[in-house]
Amino acid sequence: MRIVIAGGHGQIALRLERLLAARGYEVAGVIRDSRQSEDLRAVGAEPVVLDLESASVEQVAEVLRGADAVVFAAGAGPGSGTERKDTVDRGAAVLFADAAERAGVRRYLVVSSMGADAERAGDEVFDAYLRAKGAADADVRSRAGLDWTVLRPGSLTNDAGTGLVSLGVSTGRGPVPRDDVAAVLAELLETPSTAGLTLELISGSVPVTVAVKDVAGN
Repeated sequence: MRIVIAGGHGQIALRLERLLAARGYEVAGVIRDSRQSEDLRAVGAEPVVLDLESASVEQVAEVLRGADAVVFAAGAGPGSGTERKDTVDRGAAVLFADAAERAGVRRYLVVSSMGADAERAGDEVFDAYLRAKGAADADVRSRAGLDWTVLRPGSLTNDAGTGLVSLGVSTGRGPVPRDDVAAVLAELLETPSTAGLTLELISGSVPVTVAVKDVAGN
């Protein structure tokens, strides 16, 4: 299988690329800065240099053609303002979905955020971020041409993963290591029956593989 990941140099994406490559997948990561290419190669991923804020749908679709699934894990990142929350966290996710449909790739995973809400009130940058994520999620979930799954992790940490999580429609708030987010994404990719689900994720007591099987098809 070939998997293409937007935001390929992100902390979750690099972990996911390493996991998927170790399982024998062909993995490509879309990055904006060519200087990040070696980091992707080091984890077993093919770097694809493309700026999702300026690329056309057809340019992105060309990258996605032949893929079995795509993962949107891009984000404007810390320090970015409200404008880039919209152009990246919302706009690039919508562009990636448009391109996936044009390329005939049905499986689409979104790394969202707990609390994502297109109607979120507030003037802070974090409010804009949650609005952008919520709007992107709503757009993707409206598409009959995609077998989408939206994953909404809690507070992300760089603690070592435990492999034990709480995964469901509503989990309550809590932290979760990026290692475990990547592990859940890998399992979701291998579990097509999780299509159509919006799932929250925090640390818990259930092994990742069991947690994904428990929600599959619900």
